[in-house]
Amino acid sequence: MNILVVGPSWVGDTILSQPLLRLLLQRNPGARIDYLAPPWTLPLLARMPEVHSGLVNPFGHGTLRISERRRLGQELRAGNYGLAVVLPNSWKSALIPWFAGIPQRRGFRGEARWGLLNDLRSLDEQALPQMVQRFAALALPAGAALPDPLPPPALQSSAAARQALLARLGLDAAKPAVAFCPGAEYGPAKRWPEAHYAALARMLAARGFAVWLVGSPKDHAVAETIAGQADGGCINLCGRTDIAEAADLLGAARLVVSNDSGLMHVAAAVGRPVIALYGSSSPKFTPPLGEDVRILSLGLDCSPCFERNCPLGHLRCLNDLSPASVFAAIDFARIAA
Repeated sequence: MNILVVGPSWVGDTILSQPLLRLLLQRNPGARIDYLAPPWTLPLLARMPEVHSGLVNPFGHGTLRISERRRLGQELRAGNYGLAVVLPNSWKSALIPWFAGIPQRRGFRGEARWGLLNDLRSLDEQALPQMVQRFAALALPAGAALPDPLPPPALQSSAAARQALLARLGLDAAKPAVAFCPGAEYGPAKRWPEAHYAALARMLAARGFAVWLVGSPKDHAVAETIAGQADGGCINLCGRTDIAEAADLLGAARLVVSNDSGLMHVAAAVGRPVIALYGSSSPKFTPPLGEDVRILSLGLDCSPCFERNCPLGHLRCLNDLSPASVFAAIDFARIAA
């Protein structure tokens, strides 16, 4: 059976959908999975062996353009899909599989999607507290128990690709490196302060580590501030890689220190040790899924608030998470190997 997955907009959520893909293939050996997604996530989908083709979803958040959705759905009829799995909960996201005439259209109840989806599930948030579990449940019959553990996300990243990227960026492959991911697309309430990153960079440089700042062009200014305060202890690489190259760059690091962001999930998916810094969001809902993950969160009474900006104006959940405490959480014996 051919399967169409309508994916989320966020990089991290895309990574968390990979266990769903693996379960779909376990239940449907030989199936072809095509994944409809925003263009910025397609390079990651190319690193998922479960995905046959990544298809561009051109519709931005809040955009209806119903005639264009109808046209895309009609074009997708040629895919002869037997099942569509719709991960976003919006009404708009269910339109394309319906226009495509896909016989089985599966997803959770959302914005008045009766009819658009004909395998409509009720979400038990207590039974499925994590986003990865909610996605994975859509690979199974309604009410079926999830495997424990779930198959983890695993992006492909070759040693040859990593070495070629380091050479292009002029990085010393022989010097052990720690990667920082200081950005957070969602908002400032998920970003550890620049001064804290700079202080940690100075501590690591004193231990003989290179420090790479990894992120998108939007993160460049934040990274410049960190680099300027780090006394030459780090290299700003934000905006110098696409998302797939960023996966290779993180894969070449000994350790990744990251805000709760898409790159945090990418780092875990390429098998790197990760120290994840949580502020306004909850590690109980979207933790990085890897074998070597350390989550640091102060667990204040006011968090998680899930706000883009601190509603109380103090951001203590991250300001009070000191560089010394993050440094103390690093297993240097492990990352020196």
